[in-house]
Amino acid sequence: MRAQFVLSEIGVGLRRNLTMTFAVIVSVALSLALFGGSLLMSDQVNTMKGYWYDKVNVSVFLCNKSDAESDPNCAKGAVTEDQKKQILADLDKMSEGKERLVEKVTYESQDQAYKHYKEQFGDSPLAASLTPDQMQESYRIKLKDPEKYQVIATAFDGRDGVQSVQDQKGILDNLFGLLNGMNWAARAVMALMLVVALMLIVNTVRVSAFSRRRETGIMRLVGASGFYIQAPFIMEAAVAGLIGGTVACGFLVTARYFIIDHGLALSQKLNLINFVGWDAVLTKLPLILATSLLMPALAAFFALRKYLKV
Repeated sequence: MRAQFVLSEIGVGLRRNLTMTFAVIVSVALSLALFGGSLLMSDQVNTMKGYWYDKVNVSVFLCNKSDAESDPNCAKGAVTEDQKKQILADLDKMSEGKERLVEKVTYESQDQAYKHYKEQFGDSPLAASLTPDQMQESYRIKLKDPEKYQVIATAFDGRDGVQSVQDQKGILDNLFGLLNGMNWAARAVMALMLVVALMLIVNTVRVSAFSRRRETGIMRLVGASGFYIQAPFIMEAAVAGLIGGTVACGFLVTARYFIIDHGLALSQKLNLINFVGWDAVLTKLPLILATSLLMPALAAFFALRKYLKV
């Protein structure tokens, strides 16, 4: 009998404040969709870091005859065979032992560099004027730990015959910095939406309590417990929040399906990006639903303690 009364009061409360209930559902849905989206963005950035950092190389570019005339780092002339052998020997030492820094070393000649440049930038006006002897020889170094780039830079930067030491990780760091910035912006909007949702929940509960102040007064007079009086209001907020959380889950699943798998089909168009899988999405859904249920219930509970004074 008591459970039936509580459930009937929930239905009455939701119908009486239909507009505010709808506003609560929408705000909770948007804020939790952003919450889930920000979690997935973090997973995506970490996945991309693990994928791309494993592929980045450190390049030791060697001086050629053109550099000897124009680059201060090559003031002593083009790299000699002895200098190349010494650089390779030092790299070999770094690839030995359990604590090795270098995993693999690949030599790229001037002809190979010219061929790769033509493949990538063959349509540019500059490519037509370049010749193989203007390209730089280089050692492409695959590090065991991409974070140890500075060790290679310190060992070879400024050495005779070395024009520069470049780390591809620096380019990726700029990209991941941008993605992390976008993620924090999404979290800021999410936090704002959560505040709006909490304010709407509190106001909705208070309006509902005010509209039924006569019933709650009678219940207090006949000795109803505080929790029994509060339960319908708390459950109203929880039901509205749960509906919003369900909508947020629908947003995430739909977005994953149409943006990555179908529709835009980014997974097919951007083969170089390793997108997060369905497992990452599905593991976020229970957290979103639990938050959508507990957050409104707790907000309503603390609001009613002060308002109803029971």
